[in-house]
Amino acid sequence: MGKNNSEFVFNLIAPVYGLFYHKQKARFTQVIQGIQPQLDLQTYTTLLDVGCGTGALCSVLHSMGLTVTGIDPAEKMLFTAQKNPENEGITFLNANATEGLPFTDKQFDVSIASYVAHGMGAQERQRLYAEMSRVSKSWVIIYDYNQKRTPLTSFVEWLERGDYFH
Repeated sequence: MGKNNSEFVFNLIAPVYGLFYHKQKARFTQVIQGIQPQLDLQTYTTLLDVGCGTGALCSVLHSMGLTVTGIDPAEKMLFTAQKNPENEGITFLNANATEGLPFTDKQFDVSIASYVAHGMGAQERQRLYAEMSRVSKSWVIIYDYNQKRTPLTSFVEWLERGDYFH
């Protein structure tokens, strides 16, 4: 992910990213409803959102009754998440999963990384997956881009200089 470059980019775009919060919430709600026949997240209690950004997914999951913790290495993303009144009751922490998570083994029922792995190099992805597996009891869910993405998304990913295009 190019830690310094990625954090710089996401801290820079946090205010703009926050403008898409409600659209992101609507999309996450659709995705969660779509997978419900295979995986009903409401049957779990605790969830970790790795790379939570402005907290849109955290908010959706919290509204379903889950105890949610969101982590992100970009402090300004977390600031944007925390200032949203509907995110009261969600724990937000500044942390980077590729550097080790400040949680005990199997502390969460489920951990999710949405739109995170694509910006990482192969070794960083392996560390991400290992840490998420370590702190999760039941499920590790990776939700990310595919080849169908907007030009704006491709541009932001290029700015991030991740491994996405390889």
